[in-house]
Amino acid sequence: MNILVFSTKTLPVKNYGGTERVVWDLVEALHLLGHQVTLLSGKGTQCDWARVIEHQPNVPLNEQIPQDIDIVHFHSKFEPIDKPYVITQHGNSSGPIDANTIFVSKQHAQNHGGVAYVHNGLNWDNYLQPNFSVPRERFHFLGKAAWRVKNVQGAIDITRKAGEKLDVLGGHRFNFKMGIRLTFDRHVRFQGMVDDHTKSQLMNASKGLVFPVTWHEPFGLAITESLFFGCPVFGTPYGSLPELVSPEVGVLSKKESDLVDAIKDVGRFNSVQCHEYARERFNALVMAKEYVAKYESVLNQNRLNPELGEIISQFKRLDYFK
Repeated sequence: MNILVFSTKTLPVKNYGGTERVVWDLVEALHLLGHQVTLLSGKGTQCDWARVIEHQPNVPLNEQIPQDIDIVHFHSKFEPIDKPYVITQHGNSSGPIDANTIFVSKQHAQNHGGVAYVHNGLNWDNYLQPNFSVPRERFHFLGKAAWRVKNVQGAIDITRKAGEKLDVLGGHRFNFKMGIRLTFDRHVRFQGMVDDHTKSQLMNASKGLVFPVTWHEPFGLAITESLFFGCPVFGTPYGSLPELVSPEVGVLSKKESDLVDAIKDVGRFNSVQCHEYARERFNALVMAKEYVAKYESVLNQNRLNPELGEIISQFKRLDYFK
């Protein structure tokens, strides 16, 4: 199959970029599966395993797609084209939703009135490989702490009440976007925006991910990355989390007291089991094979979402009981 993957971003990403990392690993995995891949992406993109075409923002997309392409996979804003296509919806949307949209979790699809989804996968060989002999002394939170729905304050409160220490990856102690948040808890270290190496080292030394989100998380690469480094997940049962976190690798609850009790009992989880769970279920080859099945369905003139229902309110803050 001759597949064009479209993203306006420059690839590969230099630092952390969750969606861009997924796109990059998908392109490589499709190549490894024997498909011909063209990458239509931002200026400066370089790729050894795909034909690269620089995206021209002022030129109609139809004119930038080679004639030999069988199907186009959108990871950027959709515009009508003459070729068969699919669209990955990476975030929450208020619509409208195209019938050939693919969501990143089953709940994500249902929240948008659809049924088609593919879980994100990563090429774990590109990561620092975990060392399970390293002492694990702190927990971590990973995400954009400036977003209230990520609920970094919940993670801070949970670890304080459990008598544990916390590293916040993706936020600062002083945050004016959160209404001048001043976090004085001394059990917390704010690491700011960390590069891949630092992030990997911190997760490799972590007891677990504390992730009490109060919104419908579309997927949550923080979850699968943390599991890869042997970290069980302690979070809320919203969005994709029940699909990603089984009882063997974490605990989900809307009640703060349940999560406090769970991380006090973190020793019952096996770091190697968490690692193997992520590596087997959320890898790029698994993701690519599922996307190929979706491509084939569209090429057979099927609609991925035969009937689209209503979109739920995506940005309403969900319950979190202290």
